[in-house]
Amino acid sequence: RFVIKGGLAGAAVYVAYDQGLLGSGTQGAEALKKAQAALPPAIQEWTRYIGWELPPTPRFDFSPSDSWNKGVQTVMSALSVAPTRACEYTVEGWKFVKDLVK
Repeated sequence: RFVIKGGLAGAAVYVAYDQGLLGSGTQGAEALKKAQAALPPAIQEWTRYIGWELPPTPRFDFSPSDSWNKGVQTVMSALSVAPTRACEYTVEGWKFVKDLVK
């Protein structure tokens, strides 16, 4: 069992590497576009062979590289204003404590 599972895991990693999924973001986006173009015809052929009928596949306009870049920009923006916000919150906290003591 271990050999079979290890072989399947190794094959999956090899296929992912060979298709460019483990490369840069642009390589991953290109691999996703290839998969989106190839999968629906393959599924339709397979369902015709078996005799099933499936509803049409939904179309998604989603770019992983754009989403990744947006997330990185959001995090970097938050980190860049963190010291300023920390100072502002500290000043507000001291004002609050002073008002409580009065």
